[in-house]
Amino acid sequence: MKSGGSDVSWHGEEGFFVQVKEVEMEGGVNILTQVIVSGLLMGGIYALVAVGLSVTWGVTEIVNFAHGDFMMLSMFSAFFIWKYLGIDSIYSFPIIMAALFVVGVVCYKLLVSKTLHAGFIPQIFATFGLLLFLESAAQFLWTPNFKMIENPVIHGSINIGGIYISVPQLVGCVIAVGGVVCINWFLTKTEWGLAIQATTESRDTAALMGINSEAMFALSWGIGAASVALAGVLISNFFYIFPQVGLSFTTIAFVTVALGGFGSLYGTLLAGLMIGLVESLGGFFVGPQYKLAIIFVLYLIVVSIKPKGMFGRY
Repeated sequence: MKSGGSDVSWHGEEGFFVQVKEVEMEGGVNILTQVIVSGLLMGGIYALVAVGLSVTWGVTEIVNFAHGDFMMLSMFSAFFIWKYLGIDSIYSFPIIMAALFVVGVVCYKLLVSKTLHAGFIPQIFATFGLLLFLESAAQFLWTPNFKMIENPVIHGSINIGGIYISVPQLVGCVIAVGGVVCINWFLTKTEWGLAIQATTESRDTAALMGINSEAMFALSWGIGAASVALAGVLISNFFYIFPQVGLSFTTIAFVTVALGGFGSLYGTLLAGLMIGLVESLGGFFVGPQYKLAIIFVLYLIVVSIKPKGMFGRY
């Protein structure tokens, strides 16, 4: 199979594939470095997926099981814009992010807001139902067949000291880390961001200060959907696109948020890098079929020592 002029090799049940070059590794030392680099690059994107979940979860205290399906929608959007308009995803991501921001706000207004005071169980059923609806609609409209963006603008790999680095993963990781930094700046340095934080700390106190909690909830869902949309667009350059693609990313995002700690976006970033590294090393030394189990073992070890996560505020 070819993608962007580079050889690719299939890995993993989720449809993950990495660009692989047949190259003689001198002394075999470079193989381990290759695995570490690949894990860190993917970890940066995991962090961006998780940051959006951290924002919505922290503000509304509702677990969004459909978080990964927002990413799925952005991946399909990138694919169809490329297929029918000929616009590469690196150029279309602002439009897709804006569209998913609106989707996030609409989902909050029409569904999530109705369950705010209904209790934990109805909230779970609401977002899980949204997950089933989005996946079923995608399968009905676009078929369950795997799709991929061919010959993207960002493609190939670069050789640094005998280590082959996937250019789509490298660019994706850099943009993802930049996205995390921008979201953190927005939440800590802007009036809207500080209002979101105040709502997170205490809804009643924020309301007494004139902050519209309902608007902050809707804004947080829009930000969460837009951030995971960016992650989806980045991933679409080197990942198969299909209706269930978001499910595995949702699972990893939950673990990343809990591992990094609620209220700490940089903790989420560090946790994402750790999970990407552990997943890559675990798949290499133990076997790819055990990588998720290894991630959950890491999570259990950390939360048994620090129940709030590594840098959790609450």
